[in-house]
Amino acid sequence: MKQATANRLVPAPIFILSAPRSGSTLLRSVLNSHARIHAPHELHLNLLTVQEVPWAADHVTERYASISLDALGLTIRELEHLLWDRLLHHELERSGKDLMVNKTTSSVLTWRRIAACWPEARYVFLLRHPARIAESLARAWADRREIAPVRRTLEFVAAMNEARAALSGYEVRYEDLTHRPEETVRGLCHFLDVAWQPSMLDYGRFDHGSYVRGIGDWSETIRSGAIQPARPLPAEETIPDALGSACREWGYSSRL
Repeated sequence: MKQATANRLVPAPIFILSAPRSGSTLLRSVLNSHARIHAPHELHLNLLTVQEVPWAADHVTERYASISLDALGLTIRELEHLLWDRLLHHELERSGKDLMVNKTTSSVLTWRRIAACWPEARYVFLLRHPARIAESLARAWADRREIAPVRRTLEFVAAMNEARAALSGYEVRYEDLTHRPEETVRGLCHFLDVAWQPSMLDYGRFDHGSYVRGIGDWSETIRSGAIQPARPLPAEETIPDALGSACREWGYSSRL
């Protein structure tokens, strides 16, 4: 049976796809400051799953839920899509706005599922210098030695490259967002077909929920409520060799 994608409650959500530590919490806060756009904290849709529990009596088990879903023409996968869609709809309805933005850094790792769930979704690709991503990861997760910042950065760079090659969308660079915020956000508003609102840059005036670990950035920088310029790009000789190709692919380095 054809998946019921035509009946999504939120047919065309906007997804910010990025690596972690790329300014996605800042971007979602700026967008959430728009009168028409709801951009909540990370919803972690890919971590919300549906699991069938078998019916059991004595030593007999039956998968009645599977029989029921088959009769409905549904699969567990599509049931998860319905759950995700309903969550976005719940949040959008509660906000009183009409455009939904989903920002979760792990979304780019499951971009194929997102595209299958929402064929009409729109995408914003948020890029940052890969070396700065790795440095920020190292600082943010200093207590997690099992997280290798460079390896983690490369994992997300690869996923971003795949998504950008397969999906059409709008590109935003963290460095532009922080150094030329008005120009950058104006361009994004044009892509999203919403009017530019100057108050978006003063995101600290609005309620964006709690900035806590696990659902976005929790640093003092984001809590300041003001867009702060990014650090200068790193010198070429300081960039780890393992990140050289990633930097070139994203237009941050001319090293061969």
